[in-house]
Amino acid sequence: MRESLRGLRRLAALAAAASCLLGHPVHAAIPDTSRIDQVEALRTKDHPRFVQMLQQLHRQADSLGATERWQLRYLDAWQAAYDGNYATADASLQDIIDHAGNPALVAKASARLMDDFSINRRYQAAFMLAHRLVLDLPRIRDKLARFIVLANLSQVFGAAGQYELALDYARQMEDSPPAGESLCASRSMQVTALFNSQKLTSTSPLLPQVADTCTAAGQPVFAETMWLVLANLHLDEGQPGKAAALLQRIAPGITANQYHPHMESAGVMLGRAYWQLGDARKAHDYAAAAVATASPDEVNETLRDGYEVLYRVAKQRGDAATALAYYEHYAAQDKGHLDEVSARALAYQMVQQRVLAEKLRTAELARQNDALRMQQALDTRAVETGRLYIALLLLTLAFIVLWLFRLKRSQLCFKWMARRDSLTGILNHQHFISDAERLLSTLQRKPGDACLVSIDLDHFKQVNDTHGHAMGDAVLKHAVAICQQHLRPGDLFGRLGGEEFGILLHDCPHDQGVAIANRIRIAIATAPLDNGDATVAVSASVGLASTDNSGYQLLRLCMEADAALYRAKRAGRNRVHADHEDAGDADIRGAKQG
Repeated sequence: MRESLRGLRRLAALAAAASCLLGHPVHAAIPDTSRIDQVEALRTKDHPRFVQMLQQLHRQADSLGATERWQLRYLDAWQAAYDGNYATADASLQDIIDHAGNPALVAKASARLMDDFSINRRYQAAFMLAHRLVLDLPRIRDKLARFIVLANLSQVFGAAGQYELALDYARQMEDSPPAGESLCASRSMQVTALFNSQKLTSTSPLLPQVADTCTAAGQPVFAETMWLVLANLHLDEGQPGKAAALLQRIAPGITANQYHPHMESAGVMLGRAYWQLGDARKAHDYAAAAVATASPDEVNETLRDGYEVLYRVAKQRGDAATALAYYEHYAAQDKGHLDEVSARALAYQMVQQRVLAEKLRTAELARQNDALRMQQALDTRAVETGRLYIALLLLTLAFIVLWLFRLKRSQLCFKWMARRDSLTGILNHQHFISDAERLLSTLQRKPGDACLVSIDLDHFKQVNDTHGHAMGDAVLKHAVAICQQHLRPGDLFGRLGGEEFGILLHDCPHDQGVAIANRIRIAIATAPLDNGDATVAVSASVGLASTDNSGYQLLRLCMEADAALYRAKRAGRNRVHADHEDAGDADIRGAKQG
């Protein structure tokens, strides 16, 4: 069990190698790739060549554009972290995040900075940055930047013991890889997560498959990581010979790439392998060489294992003082490493609590915002409701006004209909009599003259009998229209019944009334009705009474006018007779005027 746990902790350093060395996909065959991209593509494929070309870029810095200069600064920061100069790297990365303005470059710099925080035990800062990157992940459109962010998220969450999350992000790397990117990086990160969750053994075919994939893709550092994992499994499973043989086989490549974590891990594992094989001298030499390369403040499980090997060799040799010194180093490294594991777990939980608190605050603010929006909606609805009420009130008022208007119009219409004859449109008998009495009363007070004219169409019954009642109605309307042409605005005109009409001529002396009556008679007699089917000639007999002779009493005027009308009828029709005229005189007058 102790060896298994030791293997899990040891792989953290190898996983860090995989994530921090994650590079640009190989674009060497693409002729239009920018110089910066060509250099970036060499980071893990040919690191010495990368360093050489980076120096050439610096000599050509004056010819670079603003975006390329920020990219060059990112590569410088990457190389500084590669060399272990994290202070310089982190300052440059933070400046890129704050000022570069390139979303893809900012995402890559954030991922690199997150990994540096983790390496330098700034776990809370690393997990907070990881949380922000998780939130930003859906908005990262650049495939390379997304690829690098996913890889570093897998590494950081794996360091916190969240192996399922680490495996999930590693698998997402395969969903939309950058153009030209192989499966090497994503499969390497998956191996890391699977190993840390104790789901790999030395016989798992995945390890050599991924190592071969990385070798074919020109990613030797990733391939070496897989072989180191396999060697570690051999040691943990009690197969030191296989571990030593594998480590000796990959040693030239590790030396050529000069990547410190690999060199340190390979040396310590060789020391462990030879100790298990019983070769104390080789075990001491390899472990001592590996430990000697570490910086004074470096604390990790690899150094702890190296000091353990040195302690066991010194103890076997009987060198108690040296053994005690190595044991003290071993204990310090073991305590420091366990403290780091605890610190990572605690930092992760603290960040989770902070994130949860932020979510709760955000939820509370959202709730308050929802309440404000609801209140605003209610206020808006209240305004809309008020407007609706006003609109309904205005509509109701408009309806009432329209209803009153129509009612008034109906009343006027009914009043007009009550006063008028339905066929001819002139005053009916009742209202003619009423208006005539009122007008005569007014004239009597002035005083003024008036003539009452009674008109009766001659032989009208024959028209109805011969041409029908429709023609009779047309003749009545025709006669009324002719009479209206000769009347003045102040004159009263009404239908007294059947074919008999009455006219009250206002302010009209006797002689003038006779003249008007005769013009009307002549106009009727000389204007036959032609409706297209038949022509009907009609004449009228007219009787007239004037206030000059009969006074202002309507009854007497009617009697006098009717008597004159009858005289006209008896005299042969189509003539005018006036009150107090001899029959002969009236006939002669009518004949002359006719």
